[in-house]
Amino acid sequence: MTEHQNALSALHHVIDRMRQAGADASDALLIASRDTNVRIRLGKPETLEQAESQDIGVRAMIADTKGYRQAVASTSDLSESGLNELAERVVAMAKAAPADPYAGLAPQEQLAQSVPELDLLDPTELPIAKLQEMAGEAEEAALAVKGITNSDGAEASQGVHTVALATSHGFAKEYSSTGTSVSVSVIAGEGDAMQTDYEYAVAVHTADLQSPAAIGRAGGERTAGKLSPKRAKTGKVPVVYESRVARGLLHSLVGAINGAAVARGTSFLKDAMGKDVFGKGITIVDDPFRPRGLGSHPFDAEGVQGERLEIIRDGVLTSWLLDVRSANQLGLKTTGHASRGLSSMPGPGSTNFYLEAGEQTPEALMADIKSGLYVTDVFGMGVNPVTGDYSQGAAGFWIENGMLTHPVHELTIAGNLKTMFKALTPANDLAFLYATNAPTVRIDGMTIAGE
Repeated sequence: MTEHQNALSALHHVIDRMRQAGADASDALLIASRDTNVRIRLGKPETLEQAESQDIGVRAMIADTKGYRQAVASTSDLSESGLNELAERVVAMAKAAPADPYAGLAPQEQLAQSVPELDLLDPTELPIAKLQEMAGEAEEAALAVKGITNSDGAEASQGVHTVALATSHGFAKEYSSTGTSVSVSVIAGEGDAMQTDYEYAVAVHTADLQSPAAIGRAGGERTAGKLSPKRAKTGKVPVVYESRVARGLLHSLVGAINGAAVARGTSFLKDAMGKDVFGKGITIVDDPFRPRGLGSHPFDAEGVQGERLEIIRDGVLTSWLLDVRSANQLGLKTTGHASRGLSSMPGPGSTNFYLEAGEQTPEALMADIKSGLYVTDVFGMGVNPVTGDYSQGAAGFWIENGMLTHPVHELTIAGNLKTMFKALTPANDLAFLYATNAPTVRIDGMTIAGE
């Protein structure tokens, strides 16, 4: 039998056993992974890791007058006896659980009927020697940058992951995806003046990955650029977020439009549906079907086939991110955004989430700034999801007369995301490097605390 047939066979078996044990509804998720990771430091191999795993997570539901009693459990024992024990255990757990009026499987009419071709599987498997070569090239390029004095190491990895999902109401599909990554971390300066930073890149297909030398050079330049930082004056100034850091603002938006948070009333955007959240012309997209996308999938963790959504259209919030439970609680339909771990209930999450590019280059975006901050690093968990209050430690470069001058550190940036979102202006440098992506953005009127 093929691995795919084995996966679906195991899922069907455990679902059948849950039914026999008393489950009225159930689903089962199998995740199989094979990963290779190498680490180089100062030109010498340090570690080589290879791992293979195949695990199943199941959810059993028992009908109740108030809804469903449900529980989840998981195992790495895919033998018949192991699956039988898992089925009996999770059903017993569900019988003891409180009823949830919003729980349930996805409506059959919303289940994916086919698996679209998203080009998520790279057939080329890199040998260990090639991965070591890639890590070595990245580190060598980083160490060649003026000011770099030491290395924390460089890594290269490749993995293939298969996801299979089956439900008691007939859904049974699977898909596989690959990923190749290179990272490097180096040190600049000496003694108390040392600085450290990193660069990291990942792609579904190795051919789409930046060259290891380019990744290493970028990591070295980021690190060396932080030498001899100064403190900045406290005040209100325009703040420009480098694209890598601007992604964090989108992560905060994802949390605020998560249907579970909205249903609990713990989101600062809970009353914002259909209202202006960003400025005119701003579009933010979630697209599960982006070819070779790092967040792409043909169906979500409940078997629902999502769709490309303009979450923000011309500045207006148009949709929450919903799974079945949060949709039921809000009286809506799932948007196909269920995500799930093997030992957890489904919950809403984003896929390929990005802020569409603006018209100006980053240089033009900051050209009229007499004094301001260009942020390259933020630190700490500084967002209140209920109020939107924002306060994070930061480092970067001071902007004077539209130009980056000297590095700055030991700053705090403060504001409120409601105001920040409406004041945000994107540059034109959007690149799809991660699952969540943003171009460089500018936000005027931010408060920074320094000297």
